[in-house]
Amino acid sequence: MSRGQVYPSESRLLTDELTGVAVRQVTDHPSIHHHPFYYLPAYDDAMQRLIFVSHRTGRPQIFAELRASRQIVQLTEQEDINEWSVHPSHDGRYVYYTAGGGAWRVDTETLKAEELVNFGSLAGCEEGMVGAAMGTTSVSHDDHWWAIPVKVGAVFRFLVIATQSGECDVILERETIGHPEFHPSDSSLLRYAGPYYDRLWVINRDGSQNRLIYRRNVEKKEWIVHETWRPGSYEIVVSNWPHGMIGVDAISGAVRSVCAFNAWHASINRQGTLMCADTTYPDRGLQVFDPRDGRGIPRTLCLSKSSNIGEHWNTDHCPYDDAKIKPYSPQHTHPHPSFSPDGRFVVFTSDRSGFSQVYEVELPAWSQQPKSQ
Repeated sequence: MSRGQVYPSESRLLTDELTGVAVRQVTDHPSIHHHPFYYLPAYDDAMQRLIFVSHRTGRPQIFAELRASRQIVQLTEQEDINEWSVHPSHDGRYVYYTAGGGAWRVDTETLKAEELVNFGSLAGCEEGMVGAAMGTTSVSHDDHWWAIPVKVGAVFRFLVIATQSGECDVILERETIGHPEFHPSDSSLLRYAGPYYDRLWVINRDGSQNRLIYRRNVEKKEWIVHETWRPGSYEIVVSNWPHGMIGVDAISGAVRSVCAFNAWHASINRQGTLMCADTTYPDRGLQVFDPRDGRGIPRTLCLSKSSNIGEHWNTDHCPYDDAKIKPYSPQHTHPHPSFSPDGRFVVFTSDRSGFSQVYEVELPAWSQQPKSQ
């Protein structure tokens, strides 16, 4: 089992027991699998490949399902891959990732791996499995820029790499930087997660105008978490766990209600017209809703039937306000629903079979229709 290894299709169709929609299981090896983080793409824009991580070789490696044949191809054979850093380029040419002390990409055709930047011997990782410790990265919509937070000693450095030249700039240094995301149509602007008590930040790609755009209600111990840009706007939609989601405009600062249910990790389609969220405490399955109308009435797409490990989510306020905790929250047990580029599919992860596998569900016609209150 090595780079370039081709596996036969592991695809099989299931029927969701609650809604009756068809759910396709993409992977079936008895090992850990998962797709990229919920707000990151799992497919190239032409949807030739579905990118995921598999532990079937004994350590995390990057794989692709060739969607035309359903065959599975191993793209990497490398130690120390940060499995949550994976980001396919929009043009389908590369998959970007970090490994060891460097920023890498693999050519999806030749499978040649190339180190763009070496972080040096001082670079390390944040302890844990949540927030900045996951090491997620972001590639701009035009594939020209790659944003990476790197832990160096006691601080994080926010790196932006020009993917064509390999030039790298440090645009920010601070105590924590997590979950960066380029704006979906403006590659000069990024959002990122600061510390839990001041979560929502935006910054220009050149490092200017670093600013906090939402100050949480301390008295209510608001837990602001799991954010994403809303395409067609400069609004960031974020969970105020577990009370619903709010939208915060990064330009005007305007705040509005988006939905009022326990939307956990919520992704949005590229048209900005539909969101899909997993749920926990209680687990109501994957829910789809309109993020624009201020009501966000949820409709069940399918059950994830994943274990959703993380007892610290069983709360009505931010648990970090009560005590310093070290949550146990293995991310491959969370569904992390994510839309395909054309908006027709949602990919998610579930350990319903005993091992985390990748699943894909096609959105039925009714999911696009508004639901009356």
